[in-house]
Order: sequence, then structure tokens, then C-alpha cells
Amino acid sequence: MTYQSSAISLAPRPVLQEPYAGLGWGLLGVAAFSFTLPLTRYAVGGLEPLFIGAGRAVVAAVLAVAALTLTRQRFPSSRQWARLLVVGGGIVVVFPLLTTYALTSASASHGAVMIALLPAATAAMAVLRGHEHPPVAFWVAAGLGALAALTFAFVQTGGFGTPDPADLLLLVAVLGAAIGYAEGGLLARELGAWQTVSWALVLCAPLMTALTVLSATRHTPEGTPREWASFAYLGAVSMFLGFVAWYRGLAIGPMAQVSQVQLVQPVMTMAWAGLLLGEHLSAATVLGGLTVIACAGSAVRVRSNRAS
Repeated sequence: MTYQSSAISLAPRPVLQEPYAGLGWGLLGVAAFSFTLPLTRYAVGGLEPLFIGAGRAVVAAVLAVAALTLTRQRFPSSRQWARLLVVGGGIVVVFPLLTTYALTSASASHGAVMIALLPAATAAMAVLRGHEHPPVAFWVAAGLGALAALTFAFVQTGGFGTPDPADLLLLVAVLGAAIGYAEGGLLARELGAWQTVSWALVLCAPLMTALTVLSATRHTPEGTPREWASFAYLGAVSMFLGFVAWYRGLAIGPMAQVSQVQLVQPVMTMAWAGLLLGEHLSAATVLGGLTVIACAGSAVRVRSNRAS
């Protein structure tokens, strides 16, 4: 694989010989991500949240170093390192750590509803980063999605009083991931798709390694085989292989259509939460999830139509 072989061009075009390849890779990445919240919820039953949130990034960084070395990728420029810091801060540090801590008290299905905001939030950050001027309908749809998620969160916690700390963590996690996705999407045009997430992992590796060691020295990691298997999945798949598939799908494109595949992730996550964890999906959870997904889908489609 050459340096630019998986880069997203400035005017992405679908691969005519493989019209569904982009969607297929994108769906594979989303399927990998859909297990993240249920398995995180399972892992925090025995392992410390800091160890899970930071350690999974260390596992992914090891795989990233191997991939970058084997394919002989050249180092990013100083300006690109600064932008990689933004990407890594969002998807390597903020999102994994905050969602892990949130899931010590929130259910995976509850978290899925809040994370359903991510496609709309990513579209909004891409608009701001790219200095776009979308129609009012875009902001209305994105705003309604945020309002629906917040209403769901308050209803689930018993009223409109003090917000639940887990929901605040999930909202900040969504914001961090959206910023990381938006900047990563732009940077992938220069570095390549999987290379971007790999360099972001490498850049954040010293911090995440230090946090992992700190956690391990304070509390010796002790978990069941299933908890360790969940941790391994979070590191190898959620933090690395899933991103390889996801960015590969975006690279093949068309990007506007492939990005909408992420809208099915909350539905899949809620299904896994029920099957793997035995979580009961209440009518409020299903309604909240579908409402947020519908608003996010509207925002993404409005922006895609505007860009096309």
C-alpha cells in the first residue's frame, strides 16, 4: 500500500467497479463500533474505568505502530501533527475515557441514545470547520436532535432537575468525538484514511500509557476471562480495526452516503445491549433513540444535499 492509496480526494468519487464497496466497508466499521458500549458496560463490571479507557488506546497504538511500520508511512508535517492532536484528543482520549466512566452507572442502551447525536454533531462540526453556510433546515434538525436527546436524558433520570453526571459525560464525549471526526475527515485527504487514526493513536500513546500504568499501580487489574475479552475487543477492534474499515469506506465513497450508515449504529447497539447484557428496552428508550436518529439523519441529509 502506497502513501496515498487510501486517501480521500478533494472530490470523492464512487468506485464504479465496486458500487457498494464504500457502503460495505462503512457498514463493517459501524458494526464493529456498535459493540463498543455493551462491551464497555460489561468490562467495567470488573476492571477500573481508567484502565479500560486508557488501556484500550495503548492496545490500538501498538497495532497502529505495526501497521505504519510495515507499510513504511512517512511522518506527518509539523502542521499535520498539530491537527492530529485535535483528532487524537477527541477520538483517542476524550471519547473512550468519558464513555467508560459514564457506563459505570448508565446502561448501554441509554448511552446509545445519547451517542445517536454523533452523526449530527459531526456534521455540525464539519460545517463550522469548513466555513460552510448550510440552510436553516440543517440547524433546525441538529437542534431538534440535541433537544430530543436532552429530553430523553431528563425523563430517564426522573425530571428536569439536576442533570445526571453520566449524561453530561456522554454529551461531552459526543462533542469530543465530533470534533475529532470532522478534523480527521479533512486530514485524511492529506495523510490517508487509516493513516490518520493511526498517527493520532501514536501521538496520544505516551499519555494513555501513563494513565494505564497509573491505574494498574493503584488497582491491580483483575477481571474474568469475558471481561478481559471485552477489553481486548475495545482495544483491537473499537479503537483500531473498526476505524480502518470506517475510514476505508469513506475513502471509497461516496462520502455523503457512506457517512449516513452511522445512523444505524444506535439501533445495533441497543440490540446488542438487549442480547448480550439482558437490558430491557423500554418504550421511552426506543422512542428516544428513533427520534434522535431521525433528527440526526435529517441534518446529515440536508448537509449532504447542500454539498452535492
